[in-house]
Amino acid sequence: MTEAVTTEAVTASAARGARSVASARRKQRAGEVWREFARHRSGVVGLVLLLAVIALALLAPVIAPEQLLDVTKVTAGPNEPPSWANPLGTDPAGRSVLVMLLWGSRVSLLVGFAATAVSMIIGTIVGMSAGHFGGVAQAVLLRIMDFFLVLPSLVLAIVLSTVLSRGVVTIIIAIGVTSWAGTARLVRSQTLTIEARPYIERAWALGAGNGHVLRKHVLPAVLPLVLANTTLTVGSAVISESTLAFLGLGDPTTVSWGTMLKTALDTGAATAGYWWYVLPPGIAIVLVVLCFTLVGRALEAVVNPTLRGR
Repeated sequence: MTEAVTTEAVTASAARGARSVASARRKQRAGEVWREFARHRSGVVGLVLLLAVIALALLAPVIAPEQLLDVTKVTAGPNEPPSWANPLGTDPAGRSVLVMLLWGSRVSLLVGFAATAVSMIIGTIVGMSAGHFGGVAQAVLLRIMDFFLVLPSLVLAIVLSTVLSRGVVTIIIAIGVTSWAGTARLVRSQTLTIEARPYIERAWALGAGNGHVLRKHVLPAVLPLVLANTTLTVGSAVISESTLAFLGLGDPTTVSWGTMLKTALDTGAATAGYWWYVLPPGIAIVLVVLCFTLVGRALEAVVNPTLRGR
């Protein structure tokens, strides 16, 4: 009895020691990744600007209460140029463009992050499965990927947005379901490379199953690549959301950067010289996409050493 208790205590102590070693290694690796990322000034600048935009979007209810978007409570005139009261002017309904820009960032970023999450989850699962399994399963998954790769994603997203009920959720589903194929191809290639390594063969020899190999070995190895690709995909998702909203397929009850451009076109503000209603959302879209691209390229260089110094 005493020997059994002693054995359990030794086993538990060894497990805690292994966890602490693994935790220390993860912290050390995270520090190395950050130091390597910090060497890319463009990536750091993009990350700082991006965090500032996200902070403004989160603080929008505090900075500018939602009541300011109510057209029945506005006090300014329509299409007023920038002034101290309204630094970015007013829209055709008399609402402050700055307030609309802040609230529009919430929808645009929400759609960008949520659609990217849907795309990354589908792409990672399908890509890992296509690289891990063979035979009929691999052939079917590759054909599905080819179908979504050759099909114009924007056209498919427009069709889905037209068929389904209008709303933010519909746009998220339309963008996420149509933009995962590129990620799946990338993950599949990485999965094939990882499964050719010796430690995977040792896992097979020790009796590991498909689920264990995929969860414990393949998934942690492909996640850095997925993360780097995620930051690039968010920018594309923001552009897709703005495009769908500009085409009139967005939620008409919410303010986004795309709906601001759509309203500017419908009300003639874009052609009447009211630049203060057209430029801010356009510049905001370009700035956010540029920030995501800079961060994504820097992460890509960290993950792929062959890209460093280019």
